[in-house]
Amino acid sequence: MDFGLVLQTDPPASRVVSLMKRAERNGFTYGWTFDSAVLWQEPFVIYSQILANTTKLTVGPMVTNPGTRTWEVTASTFATLNDMFGNRTVCGIGRGDSAMRVAGRKPNTLARISEAMKVIRALGRGEEADLGGTVIRFPWIKPGAELPVWMAAYGPKALKMTGEEADGFILQLSDLYLTEYMVKAVKDAAVAAGRDPSEVTICVAAPAYVTEDDSPEALAHAREQCRWFGGMVGNHVADLVAKYGEHSAQVPDALTDYIKARQGYDYAHHGRSGNPDTQFVPDEIVDRFCVIGPPEAHIEKLNALRALGVDQFAVYDMHDAQEATIDAYGATVIPAVNS
Repeated sequence: MDFGLVLQTDPPASRVVSLMKRAERNGFTYGWTFDSAVLWQEPFVIYSQILANTTKLTVGPMVTNPGTRTWEVTASTFATLNDMFGNRTVCGIGRGDSAMRVAGRKPNTLARISEAMKVIRALGRGEEADLGGTVIRFPWIKPGAELPVWMAAYGPKALKMTGEEADGFILQLSDLYLTEYMVKAVKDAAVAAGRDPSEVTICVAAPAYVTEDDSPEALAHAREQCRWFGGMVGNHVADLVAKYGEHSAQVPDALTDYIKARQGYDYAHHGRSGNPDTQFVPDEIVDRFCVIGPPEAHIEKLNALRALGVDQFAVYDMHDAQEATIDAYGATVIPAVNS
């Protein structure tokens, strides 16, 4: 199993680079960041520094979207990084929850994501792409250039499209039941489209908080540090409920039930521990969606995720124990899972 580190690009950028270097020393192979131009600093500028200060780490956004930048600009940025540092980037893409809404725009449609994925991937490989009637290619890309595109998804149509078109699937929660349900949906869609389902990389991303023991006090603190994640996922779930209804055969109740007490969301606290808009998230959801507890609990859950077909676990490291979590994974969790 690969391991990734996910950070927000809060200033100073030097700290983001430092944590990514620490992650690589501890056996992580992917470095991800949020991508929301109003809320945080521009990630692609920081990727250049991360790549220059590491040797093997693959970097990318979790996730970008097709509305913030024009598609040829996004593709050119990835391709430039790959030309400078080797093929060490991955394009995570989605509808653009915070990036679009904070700027006063609606998240992108699936149709737009589909078109963008094709264009960005083709241009990033040095191939031709049609920008709405104008066919272009980058003449400076060398042979062998690659740019995998991984799609974030929860809903039935997005899961189907991921299996049909994407190189990878990003699932932002670590609940075992929902992971099994959604991975199956993606792989079934890949098979129906005539693809080899093993060609779709499965990445589960969720907060991880390593405690010294499983005492009630330690677990309570870990839950409070990770409760924000249930609120972030709740934004996407609320969109699904609005589209498919509160109880729909297309979306499992195990995903939608917990947002009944949701009362709005302020993106000023997006993805941060102590987010006041996430108190509706019960402990049960924190335990299911995140990975908390002593190292043994992490190893057990990650082994279960791997058995469900998960290829990478990406650690959301937004809490009060960033370095400690990276080090605990490097010292105990990653070696045990990959032994």
